[in-house]
Amino acid sequence: MSSDNVRVVYRKYDGSAHRDYPARRLAEDDLGVWLGVTRGTQSVYHGRPSVEKIPFVVLVPHDAWWSGMFNPPPRTSEVYCDITTPARWRGDTVHLIDLDLDVVRRRATGTIELRDEDEFADHRARFGYPEDLVANAEAAAKLLFQALGDGTEPFATAYRKWLALVV
Repeated sequence: MSSDNVRVVYRKYDGSAHRDYPARRLAEDDLGVWLGVTRGTQSVYHGRPSVEKIPFVVLVPHDAWWSGMFNPPPRTSEVYCDITTPARWRGDTVHLIDLDLDVVRRRATGTIELRDEDEFADHRARFGYPEDLVANAEAAAKLLFQALGDGTEPFATAYRKWLALVV
């Protein structure tokens, strides 16, 4: 049986540390595993200790090339999706490889942004991303760009009940 505590570990394709933080398992449904991170959580970002100032909820899909972070105000990104390899679970630790691209919905305007295409291109060349990885990452970004703007769940309202548990 899994515990309520989960460790979330993001690395870059070359194996370098990206993000690492503890979270609380809130639920699991057909969309994936919902994790909550409260304000004050000790984390590591790019190898440096950090403390979360704003709580958030993460959705780790069962089998998709992304993970989603859902944020309350005052964070300017309402929804922030990292393009990643599909999650690999080892016990109560979830491992994701961050593939640089991000799809973001801004709170104030509802604007959808595809971010870090330059970093994706740089790392694709430097780390030698295989073509199937590139195709899956680009397809996920395209799908999310559409889904964040058209009312597709969980990006419309489904996340709000989980976010309310950590705010």
